[in-house]
Amino acid sequence: MSHTFTAAAVQMVSGDDLAANLARAEALVAEAAGRGAQLLALPEYFYLMPADEQARLAITEPFGAGPLQQRMAALAARHGIWLLAGTLPLRGSQPQRFCNSSLLYSPQGQCAARYDKIHLFGFDDGKERYAEADTMQPGCEVTSADTPWGSMRLSVCYDLRFPELYRHGPAPAIITAPAAFTHTTGQAHWELLLRSRAVENLAFVIAPGQGGVHPGGKRTFGHSMIVDPWGQVLACHAEGEGIALATLDLDRQQTWRTRLPALQHRRF
Repeated sequence: MSHTFTAAAVQMVSGDDLAANLARAEALVAEAAGRGAQLLALPEYFYLMPADEQARLAITEPFGAGPLQQRMAALAARHGIWLLAGTLPLRGSQPQRFCNSSLLYSPQGQCAARYDKIHLFGFDDGKERYAEADTMQPGCEVTSADTPWGSMRLSVCYDLRFPELYRHGPAPAIITAPAAFTHTTGQAHWELLLRSRAVENLAFVIAPGQGGVHPGGKRTFGHSMIVDPWGQVLACHAEGEGIALATLDLDRQQTWRTRLPALQHRRF
């Protein structure tokens, strides 16, 4: 196992032009890979942030086939990187609903893990309303992936509010949380949630987000971050397109886990 590696959380401001979004994602991935990133993560909905949520239904794909998945697999292989394709719209079992799926690709372009977002976001304060359950079907399985740097626990955005998701074995060395956090909730809770999940699991958290204004006037919080197991923010990109890049030290993680063996002290 390599003792240090470089990770990147790619931040985007995706719009309603699929081709343009994919081109920007590829350019940002190429930039991060050029800066030495070995593990790169794109944000939730990097491919499309439309005014009408129904627009994603028109481009759903069966798992293992389709142009979006093929393009991400090729991107990982082209740069020889581990690539987390934030989320992609995979065909579900329920009519008029899709799975909001986070897919991890190996440097060979193989899909190493699939996670379907379990917790679907709902929020209504009278001014803003979000109801992911209108167009999505929830996943039901916790997903871990084996990587050269240890076990990775896949999660998406709203999942961060449900710490029990990260308590299933094996204990993750890395947590990924691609997101499109609203500006309202992100301003209040985003960093707090990321640092909490890192500290309580003594895990690195890689959290790429959407960070700007999107079609229909929706505003996302951004502040894509990489957080270490001691809760320190190693890198942050606040607003707009960009990359949060950091070197992750697995020896230091093991030192923290040895000095504070909280994972072994759990009683429930």
